[in-house]
Amino acid sequence: MAAADQPDFFAEEAAPAAPAQAEKRAGAHQPLAARMRPRRLAEVVGQEHILKPDSLLPRLVAQNRFGSLLFYGPPGCGKTSIAEAIAHETGSRFVRINAVMSNVAELREILAAARRRPEAATILFIDELHRFNKSQQDLLLPDVEEGSVRLIGATTHNPGFYVNPPLLSRSHLFRLEPLAPAAIAGVLAAALADVDRGLGARGVTAEAKFLADLAVLCDGDLRRALNALEVLVLGLPERAPLTAADLEVFARERRIRYDADEDEHYDTISAYIKSCRGSDPDAAMYWLAKMLAGGEDPRFIARRLVILASEDVGLADPQALPLTVAAHHACDFIGLPEAELTLAHATLYIATAPKSNSATLALAAAHAALKTAPVQPVPLPLRDKSGAASKQNAHGKGYLYSHDFPENISGQNYLEKPLALYTPKSAGWEAKIAERLARWQALKIQRAP
Repeated sequence: MAAADQPDFFAEEAAPAAPAQAEKRAGAHQPLAARMRPRRLAEVVGQEHILKPDSLLPRLVAQNRFGSLLFYGPPGCGKTSIAEAIAHETGSRFVRINAVMSNVAELREILAAARRRPEAATILFIDELHRFNKSQQDLLLPDVEEGSVRLIGATTHNPGFYVNPPLLSRSHLFRLEPLAPAAIAGVLAAALADVDRGLGARGVTAEAKFLADLAVLCDGDLRRALNALEVLVLGLPERAPLTAADLEVFARERRIRYDADEDEHYDTISAYIKSCRGSDPDAAMYWLAKMLAGGEDPRFIARRLVILASEDVGLADPQALPLTVAAHHACDFIGLPEAELTLAHATLYIATAPKSNSATLALAAAHAALKTAPVQPVPLPLRDKSGAASKQNAHGKGYLYSHDFPENISGQNYLEKPLALYTPKSAGWEAKIAERLARWQALKIQRAP
C-alpha cells in the first residue's frame, strides 16, 4: 500500500522504517482493497465533481493551503483513499484513528504530539467521525483553530446532524457519491492485472462482462467490490477463468446497502413518498421493495401510507384513508413476509389514485388565519345554550336548524367574518364536491337572513 508515512505518535523520535520495506511488509497481509489504494489524487477513480483538475480540492492540495476537511459519503466511495493521497502529496505526517475505537486520552496525546512537532504538518484523519460525541469533537476545536493539526474527517452520516456546528464551520465539506459501475469495473480489471499490489501473480482472468456485473452488484462500493474479487480469485486455482457460476455465489449472498434510522432510511422513504405522490406506481414499488429487502419495519411504511392518504390523496378518493388504515392493521396481525403483499396493494392504490392536497392546504390556511388575525369569537347563535347562564346570555338564540331547509342549507353564517380556506381540486371525487359547494353557495346567498 502506498500511503503517507505514519510514525508512532507515542514514540516521536523513533526512526520509521524505509517506505519500500514498510509497504512490502504490510502488503503481505493487507486485503486487496487496502493494497490498491491510490497514491495520488489523480489516481482516485470517480468523484469528478470534486477532483477535476480545476476544482477547489485539487487546487488547495497542490498549494498545500487547505485547512480541515470533511468527506461525507457512502461506504467504499474513496473517503480514506483521498485523505491518504492528500497526505502523501503534501508530505504531511499522517495519523489515522477510528472514532469507534479511540478515546479522549488517545486523542489528547495525538494533539499534544502535533503541538510539539509543528514542522511535521500533522494531518489527523478520523474515520467515522460521527461516532465521536460532542465532548470529543469539542476537544478538537482549539488545535483545529490554531492549525496544530489539519483534520480530515470521514463520515457516512449527514454532518449537519452528527458534527458539531463549530467544527463544521471550521471545515470544508465535500460530498462524495457512490462510484459508477464502469469506474469500479476499471479498478477490478487493474487489480486482476497488477502483479505488485493486485492479484496479477495468480494469473486469473475475467471477461469484461463479468467485471461489469460484479461492479453492478456492489452498489457503488469499491471496497466491497475489491474484497469480493479477492475472495473469488483466491478460491480458484491459478490461471483459472472467473465465470458466471462464480458470480452467482456472490449474488446469492448480496445485501443491499440500507442503514435503518440513518441517511439511506430517510432518503429511500423520501423517494417512496414522492413516487406515490407523483403517481408513478413502478417507482413506488421499486422503493418499497428496496425498503423491505433492507429490513425496514413494515409498520413504518404502513404509517407513511396512512399519512399519504390524507395529505396527498385526500378527498379526491375518500376510500384511500380506510384502505391504508386497514393495511396498517393488517401489517400488525399478519407480519412478514405476507404483509409485503398488503403493502404492495396499498402502495399501488395510493400511487394510482387521483390526488388532492386540498385538506393540507385548507388546514394550513386555517392555521395562518389564526396567527395573522384576531381570533374570532363564536357567534351567539352557534354557542352552547346548556345551563341557565347561557340561556340568560342568549346563547343559541337565532340558530337555524339546517335540516329544516332544502339540501340542509339555511343561509346562516358560521363565522362572524367568513373566510375562504378550502378550495376543492378538480380530481376524482373532489370534482363532485366542487360542484356541490358551488350550488350550496348560490343557495346560501339566496337564503341569507
